[in-house]
Amino acid sequence: MKWLHLLSANFRKEYIELKRYLPNTIALVFTFYIIFLAAFFGIMFIGDPASFDANVQYSIVSVAFWSLTMMTMNFIGYSVITEATRGTLEQIYMSPMGVWKIMLTRIIGQFGLQSVIMVILLFAAMLTSGQWLNLNPMTTIPIIVITMISMVGISFMIAGLAVIVKQIEAFLQIFQFVLMGLVFVPLTVAPFLAFAPFVKGVNMVRTVMMEDLTLTQLPLADYAVLILNSLVYLIAGLVVFHRCEKTAMKKGLLGQY
Repeated sequence: MKWLHLLSANFRKEYIELKRYLPNTIALVFTFYIIFLAAFFGIMFIGDPASFDANVQYSIVSVAFWSLTMMTMNFIGYSVITEATRGTLEQIYMSPMGVWKIMLTRIIGQFGLQSVIMVILLFAAMLTSGQWLNLNPMTTIPIIVITMISMVGISFMIAGLAVIVKQIEAFLQIFQFVLMGLVFVPLTVAPFLAFAPFVKGVNMVRTVMMEDLTLTQLPLADYAVLILNSLVYLIAGLVVFHRCEKTAMKKGLLGQY
């Protein structure tokens, strides 16, 4: 019951902030839409006409997932920076629920809201390009949810770094281009990226949307790799976060900015 109340409170918090700063939220969606337009017109003018449809569909899914992964994986890091700037980081550490639980419920709430934004971006891109993908929520949602677990793990790693050094905005700006590379590069070109976080899940969802597949039509080995990958990164993320917390407490860094 405590988890439910915590999740409800943090979901409301994230929703209120998105609503209160609505111009910023709209600008965020518009920015990713502009990036898609740049990719779309690039494919139109210099791409291979024979594979135009497939390339546009690939770009639609990739841009949408890039927005989702970037917002989700950077979220806890930015949250820690914001709390430290406001001087409320130590207050969160006084909560009986524990900081990692608060951050976990925040990122779940944020993920839900960002998923809505991703859907809006998907439909805007499909409407613009005239290329309609198979969204099939019964297939895509389970894969996306499992993929999110690895995103949470990386987000906790970033948050651990933020707890110690506070100012990591430059790192996060560079990281967004790393995420772009991971999302856009197909596994057929770089199979070793299956060991990277979330890449396998994005590739599976992209295949489902472009080829109109169902859950049962995907190989069981893909699910095994996806689940194992997500659990490994989640555990690693929580371990790194807790160790960074202990380091920050020993050095008295929680109250410093």
